[in-house]
Amino acid sequence: MLAAQTRQQGPVIAKFGAVWPVDNPDYQTSLEEPLKVVFDIMNSPESKSALNASIETAARFLNMHAQAGVPLENLSVALVVHNKASKDIMNSEEYQKKYGIENPNEEMVKALLDAGVQIIFCGQSSFSRDFPRSETIEGVQFGLSAMTALIQLQNQGYQLVKF
Repeated sequence: MLAAQTRQQGPVIAKFGAVWPVDNPDYQTSLEEPLKVVFDIMNSPESKSALNASIETAARFLNMHAQAGVPLENLSVALVVHNKASKDIMNSEEYQKKYGIENPNEEMVKALLDAGVQIIFCGQSSFSRDFPRSETIEGVQFGLSAMTALIQLQNQGYQLVKF
């Protein structure tokens, strides 16, 4: 009957990050323990019209744990965006100018920001890849570097997950 199972949307990010329900796991998920995670987002699909699955991982993380019963106040999520993924946090107006289409990631990024996800853009990637701070989606934070943000977040107890 495993084939009949389907991925479930939400409840935190409604349109992105569907996950498979896992009933009766042997390794139990703590519902009381805070989960602080930082995702290192550096890759991006070659296609300018494709959703960045690495960014969607944050939506999956939130939805999966909320579905499992972890209270939202126990979930702290940050994304550090740099390298090729820099384009994925551009606002659609600027993305349209560069690539001729709206940013396919903008709606998802805004939903993550609305859910309290901290998104930090590497200042070094901004300059080296020509994605000015002024062209990013509103709410994305601008930092000195991805390295700095990753170190500081880990110093604050965030666990690094690289996808």
